Amino acid sequence: MHSHIKIAIVTGLALAVSACSGRHRGPADLDKNETLLQVSATGQSESKPDEANFAIGVSSIAVTSEAATAANNAKINAVVAALKALDVRDADMQTRQVGASRIEWGANRNKFEANNSISIRMRDVSKAGAAIQAATRAGANILSGPDLRVSDPEAASRGAYASAYKAARARADVYAEATGMKVVRILAIRDGGGVPVPQGGAMYDTAKLQEADAAPPPVLAGADRSQAGVSVDFVLGPK
Repeated sequence: MHSHIKIAIVTGLALAVSACSGRHRGPADLDKNETLLQVSATGQSESKPDEANFAIGVSSIAVTSEAATAANNAKINAVVAALKALDVRDADMQTRQVGASRIEWGANRNKFEANNSISIRMRDVSKAGAAIQAATRAGANILSGPDLRVSDPEAASRGAYASAYKAARARADVYAEATGMKVVRILAIRDGGGVPVPQGGAMYDTAKLQEADAAPPPVLAGADRSQAGVSVDFVLGPK
């Protein structure tokens, strides 16, 4: 006959202890005098973003749809040329929206507005500020971003995985020491997955960036944080 005692403690880490007498056959497969300790932990790591993503657009207003579209096409082509001059590759520029519509209210009522927006990926974060300035000087008047990212998020999360396991093992060692036992083996490791921690973006005034003497806006890479979780089944036994 077996008796089981389960205790759950929620303090950022979850602990479940099963005390068993005799030999227990099942998923845990515990021997006599062994105790199952289940620990869940999270870990974080930091990595430097190596690419900057932002959206740039052009909006033009004219009396006719054709005139607005023609003016807008000229501006967006100038923006693309300015970005290519900074070695932005075709593969790193993607059209997101092209449109033209009649304005139904305000001072420009019954005129037409044309819009064109593209997304840009800068593989060199240090050039992102110069790219933003070049685009606005070329005629871009819509800007959002940058979204700073790590190009290989899985590699960036590896440190978080290791940190999560180390935290789980450290807590297991504490419980083992407190009960006069030791960790004798690991039954299972369950991956809780890794996710990047969202970072804030930046906003820029396109009018100021178009000024001839304006300095490029600073784009600081900083560090992104990744978070990972893990659940580990430890077996504790006599020292």
